Amino acid sequence: MKKGLLIFGSITAGVGTAAAGSMAYFKKKGICPRCEAKKAISKIKQNYVNDFPYDNGTCLTPPMGWSSWNCFRNKINENIILDIAKAIKASGLAEAGYVYVNLDDCWQSSMRDENGRLQGDLGTFPHGIKHLAEKINSLGLKLGIYSSNGTLTCEDLPASLNHEKIDADTFAEWGIEYFKYDFCHNVPLPTAAPYIDSIAISGNGIEDELVYKAADAALSGEAKAVYEDNGNSYVKGLCSGIGTVTFNDVEVPKAGNYVFTLVMKKYDSDAKYCVATVNGADKYEILIPECKAYSRDGRHQIKIDLKKGKNVISITNPVGSPQDSAALLYERMGRELKRATKEYAEKNNCDEKKILFSICEWGKNHPWKWGGSAGNIWRTTPDIFANWMSVVGIYETNVKLGKYARPGAFNDPDMLEVGNGNLTFEENKSHFTLWAMMASPLILGNDIRTFIKPDGTVDKDSRVLQILTNKDIIGIDQDVLGIQCKRVKTNVITDILVKPLASNEVALCFFNKGLGKAKMSYTVDEIRNIVDVTLPKSSKYACKELWSGEITETENVISAEVPSHGVAVWKISALTE
Repeated sequence: MKKGLLIFGSITAGVGTAAAGSMAYFKKKGICPRCEAKKAISKIKQNYVNDFPYDNGTCLTPPMGWSSWNCFRNKINENIILDIAKAIKASGLAEAGYVYVNLDDCWQSSMRDENGRLQGDLGTFPHGIKHLAEKINSLGLKLGIYSSNGTLTCEDLPASLNHEKIDADTFAEWGIEYFKYDFCHNVPLPTAAPYIDSIAISGNGIEDELVYKAADAALSGEAKAVYEDNGNSYVKGLCSGIGTVTFNDVEVPKAGNYVFTLVMKKYDSDAKYCVATVNGADKYEILIPECKAYSRDGRHQIKIDLKKGKNVISITNPVGSPQDSAALLYERMGRELKRATKEYAEKNNCDEKKILFSICEWGKNHPWKWGGSAGNIWRTTPDIFANWMSVVGIYETNVKLGKYARPGAFNDPDMLEVGNGNLTFEENKSHFTLWAMMASPLILGNDIRTFIKPDGTVDKDSRVLQILTNKDIIGIDQDVLGIQCKRVKTNVITDILVKPLASNEVALCFFNKGLGKAKMSYTVDEIRNIVDVTLPKSSKYACKELWSGEITETENVISAEVPSHGVAVWKISALTE
């Protein structure tokens, strides 16, 4: 044998010896190597999947409004918000579609009230948030509010993690119609699952607990029954979505709400998590906190709904990665918002004020993959800033995610910075146009009060106001198809975007990212070959440039010289012959 092969053989033998040693170690410790490999893989991908869309009947087109953060940050109060709302109304922005007036962080007191409910800052919002909502509503506008999917908000004020029910009920009572849910101070759900001895059903007329041993249930995946020398048994292997225990014959005498007790073995002090799914539909989260584990046995109780007769209850921990945790936590709040508004309307015999749910976890856990099942819109990027590099950087991420957008569920590249910072006129136009082409929420972040002159009249010469009220560009964003543009051509300097529209029309945008002018062209023939475009074939097409208002006709080629950091954008329709 050659020297190289001898070396390779010795290395292979060494690896084999090491592997054998590892297997012996795992066996001695009672560890399943296959399970450990599956858990390791689950940590780097999304494992939890919810195929049901959120669909709460709102946000059929991207929301339009204003948010306090970009302009005022933590310096907000009741008077500022009311003045902004009045300016939105007076300036014509409300008529243009900007109807949400959103409070961002720092609206709340550092104290929850005596009932554990959030409350407005007692100094800056002295009349309370419900009063403010009524004032905003009287102007024909809607109030939005903010919290975080963590123990505190980004400004370290009370947040909603583990307070989802009471906070959703509070928002519904106040008449809130938009809710931005941030990601600061988030505490991920545990990937570990409890070792289950049994489940027990009690209450609702049952005197003695109905006990079902886990070892006698149906086990799938890596779930495994363990039998101890003392006759006790339990099931393990439910963590990270790799195993499930299913109780197929949980029988109760009548339909109703029952006490569900999880009887478990405490094998360490770490927090545990699992989800119990009843009859394939209703899901109940079970979060078991860190414990001292002085006793080996433990009981954890929740309330569940069961139907009369036999029920099927499956238990697993679907959390293998941060993506899974984020999806489940945002879904939790989304469910509570829908429940709360419905129950409040039924209880008070009034129309339901549905809450548009804005997920804001900065694109960290790929929310475009699960956001449509958890809420209405989801942030795809970190925070935007009022400079050109920030605008273009965010665009470059968001423009690639069009396949995830649809009516009721849209990618959110963050609030508009039009009118803020040192953005030029062309950059402001481009920023606004790109967001509209991407079917993005149009949430303003500038000081709307500057559009009203000292004599109370509207500053119609304001170039920023002219940009924000361009009805043609807004129409592209608000098109009922809800389709995000496709980037059909790109290089370092220029991009070409195409957005299918209703009524068999299409929007075409040339975007020049470069420092000099750029000559650009595209053809109708190329546009008509793009998926979702329904532009009919014709000998001539009408092309309306949406910033100049100029209407031209073309047989095929559309071209323009686009200024630095600028756009040219057309609405194209076929001319009847």
